[in-house]
Amino acid sequence: MSNRAVLEVIALDAEDAVAAQAGGADRLELVTDMAADGLTPPLKVFESIRSAVDIPLRVMLRVADGFAAGDIDVLVEKARTLRAAGAGEFVLGFLDEDGHADLVAVERLVAELDGCPWTFHRAIDRAADRNVLRKHLADLPGLDTYLTAGSPNGVDAGMDTLLDEAGRAELPGYEPQIMVGGGLRLDHLPRLRAAGIEAFHIGGAARPGGWSGPVDVAAVREWRAALDG
Repeated sequence: MSNRAVLEVIALDAEDAVAAQAGGADRLELVTDMAADGLTPPLKVFESIRSAVDIPLRVMLRVADGFAAGDIDVLVEKARTLRAAGAGEFVLGFLDEDGHADLVAVERLVAELDGCPWTFHRAIDRAADRNVLRKHLADLPGLDTYLTAGSPNGVDAGMDTLLDEAGRAELPGYEPQIMVGGGLRLDHLPRLRAAGIEAFHIGGAARPGGWSGPVDVAAVREWRAALDG
């Protein structure tokens, strides 16, 4: 991949994936059931998307709405099945009842991933202490990205946090790339890019017709042009 900013787009099926790649997406996040904010997609959906595009895919490992892990044995089995089918990048992230990283669940899954790169998703935005969470996860293999809006209320509310964390890249726990997503708009990009943030995640912004409609090539191209410009 070149030095250009990373654009990740949510894909629910192969049609989404093809449109996102055509529009200039660098990577896809694969999920199902956006009513629950994105759960692990069925194996057949992963396989159909993998056959349709040739850009990296990050597959969500999540079986219930919210940020509790739920049945970790089910999660581990899903990870194992997806790995066997060729999945090599993942998205996950769980909190315990006190709002701290659920290290039992995360470490079990990471062990199953056996070094695959993975994103800790927006559970960080609900954490009791973002800095403590980063420190607790700092030594886990494969963690290379935090997907965050800086706040549970989206980028508007989290902008100051994002800018602050962008300036901490040399500190322990802050080495993973910040990927901004969650209420992200085109007008946010100049401040985020000026702070050195180079990865961006869109879902609804790629779907002018809402979640009931597909990813729109032109919408993705608009984001690609804005990032490249």
